[in-house]
Amino acid sequence: MRSNRKFNELRKIKVEINFMKNAFSSCLIEFGLTKVICSVTIEEKIPRWLKGTNQGWLTAEYSMLPTSTNTRNDRESIRGKLSGRTQEIQRLIGRSLRNCLNLSLLSEKLIKIDCDVLSADGGTRTTSINGSWIALNLAIKKLVQTKVLRNNPIKYGVSAISCGIIAGNPFVDLDYEEDSSAEADANFVFDSLGNIIEIQCTGEKTVISEKNFTSMYNLAKKSINKIYQIQTNIEG
Repeated sequence: MRSNRKFNELRKIKVEINFMKNAFSSCLIEFGLTKVICSVTIEEKIPRWLKGTNQGWLTAEYSMLPTSTNTRNDRESIRGKLSGRTQEIQRLIGRSLRNCLNLSLLSEKLIKIDCDVLSADGGTRTTSINGSWIALNLAIKKLVQTKVLRNNPIKYGVSAISCGIIAGNPFVDLDYEEDSSAEADANFVFDSLGNIIEIQCTGEKTVISEKNFTSMYNLAKKSINKIYQIQTNIEG
């Protein structure tokens, strides 16, 4: 059971922007011991099926350093194949960030977001989403300031957090040990208006009652406001 923070308390959040020298924009984001570098690259090429539409696109990649976890894992590039988990997380990040964009205002530009996990202690996908929105926001500001884009295509913020049921009680922002012992867990992605973008919810060891789901949802929604305040207080 959690002893170092309250059931509704987030881990300590740190953000360092412009972390990667060669990226168009970037940040290092930390939720407790989980640390992720989120970098943005802008390319003047879009998927073939979008050619001639005058519409941009956003895509995301996700990877974990071999020693980001307690047990070393080989790089997926060495294996020659992305795991199902990696593909799922990449798609989640991409969907979440595309949701906040008016893609028609990007012209025919491709935004690539790279999320590289340096240290994994639970919540790597939600941390990646939070950091990706910060890096994306910095990139879009730069494009607007330099008049590459006429208008800001970001419609609203995007924030994410995990919750779980442990010993019958709800907790927010699970670390690895908590996530491993949870009877049920969920990842919530919200926009800054309080609307749901996506929910991933799993009964790991039991079914999820309406009461338990509601308790996790309420915890997540309250926490999202705190995360969004941190995201928007970043000065680029």
